[in-house]
Amino acid sequence: MDADGWDERYRHTDLVWGAEPNQFVRRQCESFLPGVAVDLACGEGRNALWLARLGWRVLGIDYSPVAIERATALTARQPYDVGLRLSWQVGDVRTLSLAEESVDLALVSYVHLPPEQRASLMLKAVRAVRSQGRLIVVGHDRRNLREGVSGPQDETLLYDPTELKAMLAALGDVSVEFAATVERPTADGVALDTLVRARRT
Repeated sequence: MDADGWDERYRHTDLVWGAEPNQFVRRQCESFLPGVAVDLACGEGRNALWLARLGWRVLGIDYSPVAIERATALTARQPYDVGLRLSWQVGDVRTLSLAEESVDLALVSYVHLPPEQRASLMLKAVRAVRSQGRLIVVGHDRRNLREGVSGPQDETLLYDPTELKAMLAALGDVSVEFAATVERPTADGVALDTLVRARRT
């Protein structure tokens, strides 16, 4: 789906992904010391808003202007100090540049791209992370096509934790701390996601 398609989806649905952060993002990040974060393809900003409430300074980026409008409106409802820690940008994560070693946390949550674009995004995300900072990736797992529910039906867009771990490890200055297929209960059944946590060394 292109940016126009996502605009339509966000325009006609109130909080497409809900108000609460993704459960795996919460579990991975709730114990981290707050710093500077970037949320790539942030949608309406549920993860970025949650991080800001924890004390993080967060930039959320998405190529849907409607999603960023929603995120900005949600920011206005936050306490003043939380709002100060949030900023939003309309941008395509496939082509934008990220300053190297500029964040302590890079979040890639349900960003499904063809293999070459996915590899490019991972490289940019890793390079944006400072030494000892972390990259969190969560997305629909390849096994979900046969064993789970919902999600993209194009296998090339799906994640495999072993492949992603190898891709990140090959960059040379990344320690993959966790890489696995995890279960996510939904109203339609159990979905399978890939979850990876890596640290910049």
